[in-house]
Amino acid sequence: MHKLHDSDAPAAETIGFDDFLKVDVRVGTIVAADPFPEARKPAYKLTIDFGPAIGRRRSSAQITTHYALDELVGCQVAAVVNFAPRQIGPFMSEVLCLGASDEEVTEQLRALWTRRTDRYSELRTAETASLPKVEMSYIGG
Repeated sequence: MHKLHDSDAPAAETIGFDDFLKVDVRVGTIVAADPFPEARKPAYKLTIDFGPAIGRRRSSAQITTHYALDELVGCQVAAVVNFAPRQIGPFMSEVLCLGASDEEVTEQLRALWTRRTDRYSELRTAETASLPKVEMSYIGG
């Protein structure tokens, strides 16, 4: 991944498939979304439930131009759960949410985030176990 999200930049260094398999990508459900006014760039603080094996983890996401806080609870998001925690200002980010960049080089996670449906509009944190789970797997040849 390129830090600058430059679509004209050459591909990053080639890695082996075994290296790729070390990256643990899971799908979790956002159970809380809070403002992050201390961030250098506009962002939200997210609490994401990855189920009993991983539990709840926190992350920051620069998605304020694409999502309102009240839209996020109940959404599912793909994230890397086995990176070391990273300090983002006063906040410790425990997972890396995945997404794509738009032409303005802002984070937009529409490709990898699913919206909740109307039946989740009254979602409560204690009810996240009843949300449908999304499985991700390697389907290449």
